[in-house]
Amino acid sequence: MPSLASESEIHASTLRRVTIRIIPFFMVCYLFAYIDRTNLGFAALQMNADLSISATVYGTAVSMFFVSYMLFEVPSNLMLERIGAKRWIASLMIIWGLISISMAFVTGPVSLYLVRFLLGMAEAGFFPGVILYLTYWIPRADRAKIIGMFLIAQPLSGFIGSPLSGALLGLDGWHGLRGWQWLFILEALPATLLGFVFLSFISDKPAQAAWLSDEQRNWLVNKIAQEDKVASAAHAPLWHMLKDRRVLTLGLVYAGAVMAEYGLIFWLPQMIKEFGLTNFKTGILGALPYLAAMVVMLLWGFHSDKTKERTLHVAIPLLCAATGLCVCIVSTDLTVTMAALCVALVGCFSVKPPFWAMTTERLPTGFVATAIAQINSMAIFSSMIGSPMIGWVKDQTGSYGLALIPLIVLAVIAFVVTLLLPKKMDTKPPSGALEAR
Repeated sequence: MPSLASESEIHASTLRRVTIRIIPFFMVCYLFAYIDRTNLGFAALQMNADLSISATVYGTAVSMFFVSYMLFEVPSNLMLERIGAKRWIASLMIIWGLISISMAFVTGPVSLYLVRFLLGMAEAGFFPGVILYLTYWIPRADRAKIIGMFLIAQPLSGFIGSPLSGALLGLDGWHGLRGWQWLFILEALPATLLGFVFLSFISDKPAQAAWLSDEQRNWLVNKIAQEDKVASAAHAPLWHMLKDRRVLTLGLVYAGAVMAEYGLIFWLPQMIKEFGLTNFKTGILGALPYLAAMVVMLLWGFHSDKTKERTLHVAIPLLCAATGLCVCIVSTDLTVTMAALCVALVGCFSVKPPFWAMTTERLPTGFVATAIAQINSMAIFSSMIGSPMIGWVKDQTGSYGLALIPLIVLAVIAFVVTLLLPKKMDTKPPSGALEAR
């Protein structure tokens, strides 16, 4: 048994090696996943007029992604557990890259709905799959900061993708294609290429990691196994997740952040351009909220791990999101609106590292794979409702203000629910779960 000093040294060196090996690569993969998921917001600046798409139709197209995402997220995570992350996630990346390229050739509402539905189906397994994958590699005490590092890809994608998308719209007319078509084609290619790299770069479990030393590999395998023994080893059928109080509560909390997040992301370019800016300037200004979110999100995750506190680290960002959205409703000034968007997106993104760390710490290990996907599905369901609603209100009133009110209400509810969460959740498996033999 290693001494306390050597235990600490092995812990630090192993975590550093694992982090350097997998987190930057996952960040790059997720960056392009997020760009492919959200670049519809910038494409809409040209595409909506070309295809005679109203705000209501656009909002419905946004929601189609979330419909299939919600339906296929849990089955996808179960498939990952069955065949391994390497083969499953690599296949998904190649497929969603090809589907995203086909977005360049939609001709109207029906084809747009169909391709967005297929894209959601393909992307459904990536995010919850990676969160599950990290539980195989990262000890519980280190997860908030590591998940925070991975999730930096979300605001980073906006920081890079916003000006990039604005610039790609300037390719309008090149080789006979519109700028929005080039946007979809060029931003989708990296995902397909990275899918092939994934197959040779990623190991499914620590025991298979030849890039770790024997000492590091043995320590990590034993550490994760010991932590798993502390939690229940029960496996819950899918239908038990649908009624488990812990999963439903955590899903409500996460929905408060995600509904606000996607409500802003898909409409932010159009909200900014309403101030009379060009596509390129819209892209540059649109990057600023993501830059703020990227910095604060990383620091917030590290602070949560340092203090070993989760509840307030989830609640405070939810309050920030609601506050920023409230200011957006009443503001008619570009500077004030941009500041409010920064506060709102900082809140939406900063929730995530401590939330997922709290979730994986408090739920029984045996059904965490299904629970993660179910929680994320509940949040995605809120986005599925929110986007069409924003579009409908915009068509009816000519303003985005009233459409933001449900986003604010859900964020406030999530804030209150978070404060009421017990410090320690019941770690028993859900009723009806099957104990591991």
